[in-house]
Amino acid sequence: MADSDGDGWIECTCGSRHWGLHGAAGIVLVHPPTKTALMQLRAEWTHGGQTWGIPGGARDSHETAVEAALRELQEELGVESHDVTVIHDVLLTDHGTWSYHTVIGTVASQPELSTNEESVEAVWVDVHQVGDLDLHPGLAQVWGTIRESLVELVDGL
Repeated sequence: MADSDGDGWIECTCGSRHWGLHGAAGIVLVHPPTKTALMQLRAEWTHGGQTWGIPGGARDSHETAVEAALRELQEELGVESHDVTVIHDVLLTDHGTWSYHTVIGTVASQPELSTNEESVEAVWVDVHQVGDLDLHPGLAQVWGTIRESLVELVDGL
């Protein structure tokens, strides 16, 4: 088991290529007091570049979906896992040979952000306005379900 052993493209049975040899995971991070979610504008060179998404990426063979999502959050935006309370993990995209887990987490205060080369910027967006952004196609397909889950799981949204 090596770090980053999940990096790579897979030809999926759905007819598309997906990043993550062992699947992928990402996190919708919510700050309940401001009713905002952390969104990142993906760098042009990335898959789905120049669209808004959530921190996420390939799972390594030894990681759970939650571990992968929290690692990606730290790598891409500098948010430490000890600042996050994970409240939900759901498999929203399952193609058999490839899957994407969406983790939902909350933070008590908005942490300082530092983007890496995969992101142009990161901002906190009102949860009810996320759907108005030019979302990454994969996120756009499931955002309605995620938003419904947020309303059910996060008090006051």
